[in-house]
Amino acid sequence: MTFNEPRVVAALGYDNGIFAPGRCSKAFGNCTDGNSATEPYIVVHHLILAHAAAVQRYRQNYQEKQKGRIGILLDFVWFEPLTSSKADNDAAQRARDFHVGWFIHPIVYGEYPYTMQNIVKERLPKFTEEEVKMVKGSIDFVGINQYTTYFMSDPKISTTPKDLGYQQDWNVTFNFAKNGTPIGPRAHSEWLYNVPWGMYKALMYIKERYGNPTMILSENGMDDPGNITLAQGQNDTTRIKYYGDYLAQLKKAVDDGANLTGYFAWSLLDNFEWLSGYTSRFGIVYVDYNDLKRYPKMSALWFKQLLKRDQK
Repeated sequence: MTFNEPRVVAALGYDNGIFAPGRCSKAFGNCTDGNSATEPYIVVHHLILAHAAAVQRYRQNYQEKQKGRIGILLDFVWFEPLTSSKADNDAAQRARDFHVGWFIHPIVYGEYPYTMQNIVKERLPKFTEEEVKMVKGSIDFVGINQYTTYFMSDPKISTTPKDLGYQQDWNVTFNFAKNGTPIGPRAHSEWLYNVPWGMYKALMYIKERYGNPTMILSENGMDDPGNITLAQGQNDTTRIKYYGDYLAQLKKAVDDGANLTGYFAWSLLDNFEWLSGYTSRFGIVYVDYNDLKRYPKMSALWFKQLLKRDQK
């Protein structure tokens, strides 16, 4: 895998400055320098070129001997229209294009999504003819990191030049509930809602829009608070339900033709989780941070039984 979630690098590092290197326009974060209108697009352009160059080198020098596969891992929140209106459907599609399409569209079709081209215009870098040849087809598989789903709606406002930025270019409203009902139960992380049907829709979207490439579901899971006791952590029935429901939707996608060849749960162990540090536990194995001893949770035993059953 050349990169894991490169979109996060660009969006959180160069649009709102939450992640390193902490660059953004003054309007969008507490940054000392940066330009949210241009830098995220420049960063992604070069991430894609770096990915494609690595794939080219691997294929030319190593793949025949090693018999390996090479790909890229992309985060993909499923964006569902809040209503059946054309405006909300268009908003959801803009979100998909600016999210996963930003990467997989040029890798499959050799150019950025038309939505992005029309909105970002001259701020969006262009691939040369030689670069298109290198970028197009530069995956043996695509990894999809899929955790959650949001409702998207049209804000019914237009952005103006004074507030240009990557997230503003989407021109959408995020909704975590519909008619007062949450889209799903929330995990510990504020961004993570348990919405299993989004897994099916995300995989079928890649299948139908991008020629059914070989896919690996490279991340999927939910978190508990970091300060729970060992007993609380091991009794993770909510996680078992999450995995069971999501895997059922994954199987449904495979049954409906999605070319999916692998699945990774996130994660094996509780770990230092990005900016959340030790305040968030995603593991199926509980880690005591005082002595680093490890204790399987109920979800680990559930996976063990699931795999034993599949081997029969």
